[in-house]
Amino acid sequence: MSTLTKKNALGFFEIRLESIGGLGANLAGKMLAETGALELGFNAANFSSYGSEKKGSPVKTFVRFCDPEIEIRDHSPIEEPHLIAVFHEALYKIVNVASGLQPDGVVLVNTTRDFDDVRSSLKIESGTIALIDAMGIAVEERTKINTAMLGAMFRICDFLDPEAMRTVIRRTFEKKYPQLVEPNLRTFDRGYNEVEFKTYEVPEGSQIKPFKRVQSLLGYKTQLPGGVIAAQGNSILKDLGGSRAGLLPEFHAEKCINCAACDNVCPDYCFVWESAEDKRGRLQQVLRGIDYQYCKGCLKCVEACPSDALTSLREEPGYAELNRVTQVFC
Repeated sequence: MSTLTKKNALGFFEIRLESIGGLGANLAGKMLAETGALELGFNAANFSSYGSEKKGSPVKTFVRFCDPEIEIRDHSPIEEPHLIAVFHEALYKIVNVASGLQPDGVVLVNTTRDFDDVRSSLKIESGTIALIDAMGIAVEERTKINTAMLGAMFRICDFLDPEAMRTVIRRTFEKKYPQLVEPNLRTFDRGYNEVEFKTYEVPEGSQIKPFKRVQSLLGYKTQLPGGVIAAQGNSILKDLGGSRAGLLPEFHAEKCINCAACDNVCPDYCFVWESAEDKRGRLQQVLRGIDYQYCKGCLKCVEACPSDALTSLREEPGYAELNRVTQVFC
């Protein structure tokens, strides 16, 4: 049986998955712990933490491994993990996904960007960055990104046997979704083989900042008098870009007939209109484009568009910022 190569003071190897609802991180954590406990002989624990249980909301999943002679009595959230897996790279805008990463830790990111760009975005000083285009693999294999991310994690964790995960994948899908067994096995294998690594050493003479637990702003000592919430829940201030699962609508103005079918089905009023004269000199509303700040990537507008003026597009870094059409609120 394999033994853990890295452990913390309690004897645990700890993994934290950072994701949004709908990408399969919760299932990935369960499968990861099941593989360690049932197939490889480790003790393992898994649980998730999230707010509203809906697609697009931030999710954290925690996995602990230890040798069989050690009991897992710690069920608190993992704050200083050995491995962090970021299922959605836009999360860094709203969540400190790299919080508590150890100096020699590994952060795995689902992205098509390069290492230095990711390091800058996550503000990582040292450690290893692993990159995998899990979304691209999932689109090609018609699966979800969770099995591609699992493949990459098994490449990182040398104490885990990939053949054991293949057994768990078969057991998970073969009864209810037998048609998904082979695609998910291919997705897992591609994640294992296509992940890339780059290690950043600690600069000579520099000191790694110790981990500091973030204090809640709404505690009994820190909240405003009367419990007033200063940042009220309005939609104007929010950026919903972190809710997109890799796809967004692309607007083709030359095909648009201004029928407003897209606006009727959009749950977040993403479409920007302006008044313009038609050929007869009459004023009408003309669609200018999409305000991607409020777009969750549900693609209901693509389904509703009768003229193919809206099509789905794989989101590339910076696309939404460059093509966003802003709107004025009165």
